[in-house]
Amino acid sequence: MKTINKGEIMNKLTKVGLSALAGSLAVVSANASDYSVTGDTQVVYSSAEGNEAGAVGSNGRGIGVDTDLYFTAGGELDNGWTVSVFTAMDMEQSNTATSGGLNSSAQLTIGMGSLGTVQFNDVSGSAANAIDDVLPKAYEETWDGTSHSSSFHSFGSSTQSGSVDYRLPALSFGDMSLSLTATYDPNAGSGPAGAGGVAANDHSGIAYTAKIDTGMGLAVGGGIEEVTTASTATGASDLTRATGYVTYSNGPLSIGYQEMFQNSENLGDSKTQAPDVEGDGIGIAFSQDNMSFSYAEVTEEVKDFAAVTSLETEMTALQATYTMGAMTLGASMYETDNPEGTTGKYEETELSVSFAF
Repeated sequence: MKTINKGEIMNKLTKVGLSALAGSLAVVSANASDYSVTGDTQVVYSSAEGNEAGAVGSNGRGIGVDTDLYFTAGGELDNGWTVSVFTAMDMEQSNTATSGGLNSSAQLTIGMGSLGTVQFNDVSGSAANAIDDVLPKAYEETWDGTSHSSSFHSFGSSTQSGSVDYRLPALSFGDMSLSLTATYDPNAGSGPAGAGGVAANDHSGIAYTAKIDTGMGLAVGGGIEEVTTASTATGASDLTRATGYVTYSNGPLSIGYQEMFQNSENLGDSKTQAPDVEGDGIGIAFSQDNMSFSYAEVTEEVKDFAAVTSLETEMTALQATYTMGAMTLGASMYETDNPEGTTGKYEETELSVSFAF
C-alpha cells in the first residue's frame, strides 16, 4: 500500500486557488489542517438458493471478509472557505474491476459559506446518486441480496463519477427548508478521466435534485437525470431517469416511499430502443437503544416495446442489527420473485459481524 505523506497532501492543499476571485486565496495554515484514517471490517456468512433462469452458480454458501479504509484531510482558507478531500479504499480484491483499483470513493469539496458548496466527484459521491434509494433500513438495501439486475437504484449512476456538484445552501422558511443541487458530468456513464485527460465518449450528463424538509419529521424530494448523446445518427435518443420520495420520522420510527422511472436510450448502432423501467418501494424501520429492525419491499417492471412478456419483479428484505460499542451484529433475509422478469424465485440469508476502528 502506498504510504501517505502528510507533507505532500499539505503541499497540494496550499496550492488550491479559485480563479473566480480577483487574486489568489491565502494558503491553509498548519494549525487549521486536519487528517484522519478510520475504517471498518465485516465478516459475512451468506446462504443463497434460487430456481430462477440462469440460477446455476447462484446456489450455495460462503463466508467473506470485507475491509474498508477511509482517509480524510482538510483545512480552512484565510477567507473562511474550507477545502477537504475524502478517499475510501476497498481492500476486497474482487471489487477492483469495478471500482478503479482499490479506490471505491473519492471527492474534493470546497465549502464557500453562504455561496454554497462545490464538490468534485472523482469516484461516486454525487448529490444525485445519494438519493438513488432512501428507504429506511437496518442493514442493507433490498437489492443488495438478489440475483436480479435491479434498476431501482439507478438514479445518478451516469453522473456519479468524473462529475462536479453545486449545492446551494439550504433555504429556510420558518421551520421548513429547501435544498437544491445540480450535477454536471462531461463523460457521463464512463467514469472519470485521468487528471489532464479527456472524455472517451461523446455523452454528457446533468442531474438536478430538490428536497423540502418540513422540520416536523416529514421530507419530500426527488430529482431528474439526463444523459445526452452528440450522435446525429437516425434513431439516436437520450437517457432520462427520474425519482421521487417521501420520508417521515417520529422518534424511533422511520417510514419511506419512493418511485423511479427510466426512459432508456437506443442500443447502439442497431437503433433499437431499450426497454423503459419503472418501479416503486416502501420501507419501515424501528430503532431503539442498540437495536434496529426494518422491512422493505421494492417492485419494478421492464416495459419492453418488443412485446416480450416481462413479469413484475418483487424484492423484499427483513433485517435486524444489534450494536455493542464498535461491534455490530446483523441479520438479513432477502427474497426475490420473478428475477429478470421471468418466472422463478431467489432467496438469500446473511449473518454478519462488523467492527469499526
